[in-house]
Amino acid sequence: MNERTRVGVLAALLVCAAHPAWSEPAKAAKPAPTCDRAAFRIVLDVGHTPEVPGAISARGANEFEFNLNLAKQIEQKLNESGFTKTVLLVTTGPSRPGLLKRVTRANRMTADLFVSIHHDSVPEVFKELWEYLGKERKFSDRFKGHSIFVSNDSPARKASLQFARLLGLELKAREFMYTPHYTEAFMGRYRRELVDPEAGVYRFDKLVVLRATLMPAVLLEAGSIVNRDEELLMGSPERQALIGGAVSDAIDKFCAARRPETPALVARRTAAPVAAGAAGVTFRPASATSHAAPKRP
Repeated sequence: MNERTRVGVLAALLVCAAHPAWSEPAKAAKPAPTCDRAAFRIVLDVGHTPEVPGAISARGANEFEFNLNLAKQIEQKLNESGFTKTVLLVTTGPSRPGLLKRVTRANRMTADLFVSIHHDSVPEVFKELWEYLGKERKFSDRFKGHSIFVSNDSPARKASLQFARLLGLELKAREFMYTPHYTEAFMGRYRRELVDPEAGVYRFDKLVVLRATLMPAVLLEAGSIVNRDEELLMGSPERQALIGGAVSDAIDKFCAARRPETPALVARRTAAPVAAGAAGVTFRPASATSHAAPKRP
């Protein structure tokens, strides 16, 4: 090897030493976390019951029907996205026993996530009267928007708040606006602490379906059905599809980021009270239900 060749080889070695990435094979990028959708278990809780249907809309439809129709749309979207273990929870009977039944059944299923679907109203003091189809109805156009609730008493408080934030941000990305009026003093006993101003997440510790479920749990008030314009929006397939997409995308991100459960939480779930065959609870795919959508003008 002549002097010129030796100098060339030495120069090349010095360049490689100064730039290790040129002399070594590039390391593969760490793959992003993914969600095992087929294994992730979701309970979609339809708020209220046919016998105690919740709020009455500005045009006289009951909240339970709104809840059921939206939950069915969400269930369909989740199944299409690969979350095939999604189950719709429909409860019948009186309100308080119904709450305990749905919590017991959800805990028996050791679900990974509990999402309760509701639609909002306002305190009676804010309602006005109007006539619709020859009948006097109550409405309030003063407030609109969705809200998301979590409980600090939940055994999965941190994970509940994590999912609630993801859901709120997905709704925000679709140009949904959450309602801020729960923070106002005029709400009295209905006033709630806003724990995530960016995502529209409120704290409601005493909600049974949030504090007694052993898995991460949130309650979504999808919109105000006593607001005359928002009532029509909430009954539209387009609006329901947007909400379904937001819920599905939020669940996918939550599932991907979720850490394995601790043995203590698994043990608590296993030890949860079991009420086999509890009367008045339907736990089945949404396609098995047959409730018709409320009619819209």
